[in-house]
Amino acid sequence: MWRRHSMTRVLVIEQDRQFCQQLNEHLSREGILVKFAHDNMSGSAFALSGQYDLVVLNDELPEFKSIQLIRLLRTHSGIGVLLLSSGTEETDKIVGLECGADDYLVKPFNPRELVARIRAIARRLTGSLSSSFSPMPEYFQVGDLLLDEGTRTCRRNGALVELTTAEFDLLSILLRWSGRVVHRRDLSKRVLDREHSPIDRSIDVLASNLRRKLGRLPDGTERIRGVRSVGYMYAHPAVSQTKLQETSLQQVSPQ
Repeated sequence: MWRRHSMTRVLVIEQDRQFCQQLNEHLSREGILVKFAHDNMSGSAFALSGQYDLVVLNDELPEFKSIQLIRLLRTHSGIGVLLLSSGTEETDKIVGLECGADDYLVKPFNPRELVARIRAIARRLTGSLSSSFSPMPEYFQVGDLLLDEGTRTCRRNGALVELTTAEFDLLSILLRWSGRVVHRRDLSKRVLDREHSPIDRSIDVLASNLRRKLGRLPDGTERIRGVRSVGYMYAHPAVSQTKLQETSLQQVSPQ
């Protein structure tokens, strides 16, 4: 059960105790309440207890892989997940995001960046919690797709589509600007709460996840189209092919 806290409560699952001590100093100094678990077994129990807003997870823990733990959390919890990647393999980061991690950070990292990533995820989750209590939820319906901002749910032809927090936020923006291209820099700022970096593929992975989960439009075309070097757009079913080609040449930046 989600609770509102004045301070962000973070669970760090990491076997390196010296590293944990260093993290504790930095996070505590920034006003973040932190608890440490040194193995996946105890870490998963704490993460599912409902007492924490976010879990920071090392991808090299014993017992079972971090990917398995992310899947477990995504099945039973809405807790935020930040994956600490000890390698530079792009595949490891992409798999983590595809399994439901909200973000990742590669070791070694600046502790200030870790704090910034934690706060960004916490803000997105707080926004999700606030919207669930809205007396007048917003609905977006584009063709066979219905997005409910109040309950943070997505339905395709009435069937529920399970989305992570970041996937839902990305889809919400694309539906609001359906038929027009949204630049990567705007998507990165609004969805991930950080400036866009040319080497950051997080938005691309989220877009790929949405394509896989939502499938194609009834006419067989892609719902979410990538415009090279620009960004993404949700293809409105009512927009003609000619109009789509015209819009894809524009760089639309939401105000």
